[in-house]
Amino acid sequence: MSLILNIETASKNCSVSLAKEGKTILCKEMSEEGYSHAEKLHVFIEEILKETNTNFQELKAVAISKGPGSYTGLRIGVSAAKGICYALNIPLISVDTLQVLAKQAKIDEGIIIPMLDARRMEVYSAVFDKNYNKIMDVQAEVVTAESYMEIEEDAYFVGDCQEKCKTVLTKPNFHFVSNIIFPSANEMSALSHQKFVNQEWEDVAYFEPFYLKDFMITKKS
Repeated sequence: MSLILNIETASKNCSVSLAKEGKTILCKEMSEEGYSHAEKLHVFIEEILKETNTNFQELKAVAISKGPGSYTGLRIGVSAAKGICYALNIPLISVDTLQVLAKQAKIDEGIIIPMLDARRMEVYSAVFDKNYNKIMDVQAEVVTAESYMEIEEDAYFVGDCQEKCKTVLTKPNFHFVSNIIFPSANEMSALSHQKFVNQEWEDVAYFEPFYLKDFMITKKS
């Protein structure tokens, strides 16, 4: 039986879930403007373990949402995950933050474009098919009216920068899913379980979050 603690702190959402065999047992999360991760993360972890009658020693692994995202948020989450893994001598698993965000969207056809706000018109983004397979790598970009112009199929945008992006991304096949704002540890459960089964583990001592700092302006070809 694999009990995995999932930690998501890459955005304003401080989110923790406990999963058994890839299914979420309990998830606690809170999103605030002021980033309350330092205060809430360990409280959520303790509450989840207590409410599910789980001991730290029963955990088989800890999964962390690796980014891209908030520098401070990622550091807080990774530090907590590393500390638990080191103390318990259990594996550390990392999961793509944008894939976690994309998995909240359920579509029959088309593509999913998760975006996380950086600043101004800058975003972290990637493109996934309807089965959540990545078909365009993660990138940091400045969104302009020319962005994604080559896409002809239905594209569903999710994330916390929809309001600013919908003012420039106006093609009829572009759809903004307003109720999917932040990545959540709830969607990490299946992803982390699969990596646990495949023994896709990180080096606890040397693992670093995935930061993207360079932005590029998308130009019309």
